[in-house]
Amino acid sequence: MPNIAVLGSGGGLRAMVGLLGSLSQLKEEGLLNCIMYLCGVSGSTWCMASLYNEPNWSTKLETVKDSIVRRLAEGKVSWSQMGQKLANYYANNDNFSLTDVWAALIVSYMVKEIDEHKLTEQRGNYTSDPYPIYTVIDKQCKYDRLNSDVWFEITPDESGYSLSGAFVDSSCLECQFENGKKVKEQPEIDMLYLQGLCGSAIADMEEIIKYLFEALKHLMINKIGSTGKSQTSLDVQNGCQVLLQLGELNLCVLRKEDPADYFQKIKGLLKDKHDEIERMTVHLEKKETISKEELNEYTLKICNYVTDLFTKQGFWDEIWIAIVRSMEKIVGWIWGTTYDYLYGMTVKDIDPSILHSKTREYEDAGAFINSPYFSVLRQERKIDLIISLDFSAGNPFETVVKTAHICTELQIPFPEVVAPPEDIEPQDFYVFGGNSKAPTVIHIPLFNAVNCTGEVEKWKKKYQTFQMSYSPEMITDLLEKAAENIKNNKENLLKEIEKII
Repeated sequence: MPNIAVLGSGGGLRAMVGLLGSLSQLKEEGLLNCIMYLCGVSGSTWCMASLYNEPNWSTKLETVKDSIVRRLAEGKVSWSQMGQKLANYYANNDNFSLTDVWAALIVSYMVKEIDEHKLTEQRGNYTSDPYPIYTVIDKQCKYDRLNSDVWFEITPDESGYSLSGAFVDSSCLECQFENGKKVKEQPEIDMLYLQGLCGSAIADMEEIIKYLFEALKHLMINKIGSTGKSQTSLDVQNGCQVLLQLGELNLCVLRKEDPADYFQKIKGLLKDKHDEIERMTVHLEKKETISKEELNEYTLKICNYVTDLFTKQGFWDEIWIAIVRSMEKIVGWIWGTTYDYLYGMTVKDIDPSILHSKTREYEDAGAFINSPYFSVLRQERKIDLIISLDFSAGNPFETVVKTAHICTELQIPFPEVVAPPEDIEPQDFYVFGGNSKAPTVIHIPLFNAVNCTGEVEKWKKKYQTFQMSYSPEMITDLLEKAAENIKNNKENLLKEIEKII
């Protein structure tokens, strides 16, 4: 039998729902049982996480799909649940980062659940399903242009660098290692965190900061409303209010609105309590424009003040402490910090910078290439056919074109890719092949000239990448569009599969 891999690109909820519709139709057409690997980045991994929570999901896909759709349409996670999850992440993770905040407050809201299952629980549960591969990138390797070490895959069995081939048992991914020896245990990541790790590059930096501060604001309002005043001192109550006003201030500046009211409120709350912050407040409120650096310094100064205040007052509310640390991480813009399991080792074909680093930072692969080609191009997988489902917001050929370019650079067999002009609506089925040493690539853009004739841009605008939720009607329509691409091309898919048998 040939080795066939399905790739799901990023695209937030659009990718999550699009992949679900595509897989459901592959099942309907009798093609799903041909698939050996299911690999995703960003929003596609949210779909995968939901599917693989159900052992042998492909044998009961219609029921599983209905359950996921119902959850997305009707489900809800409360702010108190999100706050408790954030606090748990902070308490149990040596390397608390924005990924924890993003997972607890944003991803849980979007996927409508807090999934605390562990990936390793799925070992042996996929006897009837494609093998799942979740793909992220090593942030430092991306910036250092170490393309062979950028791609990092996480599976139920092992996690590591797809092309270099250095792996660790997935249950130990968060643990601290030195020279190949485990020196400190850490809890295994749960599926919510994995979804946050994979799906964090769904907007630009400024938009993400806005959403994070907005989420923290709602969490603080909820927390203030649920904390009885009799349980805390007036100073602690003021400290909590300062944090809330600080969050509002950051949002105001990001929206380019006048922050004067929030400076006044902070001054009132801190009157005669912290001279340096009072002076900074007076200085900043006189300025027409506040720089990012000034706002960050001010935010950190207040976070330090509130931390000291809580400590002196013996106030150890775990959610409030996690909120303060979250604000600090937003300023530092630190994502996906993880102990480096290769630290101190000598490993052939691994760049020395990785071996000498105590921690690494992993992030959404969409920040580099918005599709997980390189995980399935791992030599040992011997892939014959790739079915690329592209749910990207921009040019639907950017992922496959960029992959072909990097494959040439790294001398990895890959077919020649000639993309159509950008100014015409894409078709619903493309085949890139002709290289006997490389896998054939089928590329299917979500919105195209067949299922959205003359209205591709309209459909793209309807399904923005960073939408926090979809209506039931939007979910149904998107499932149908994704399914059409498979249904309309059943014969084309069969023809390409027959060629590699």
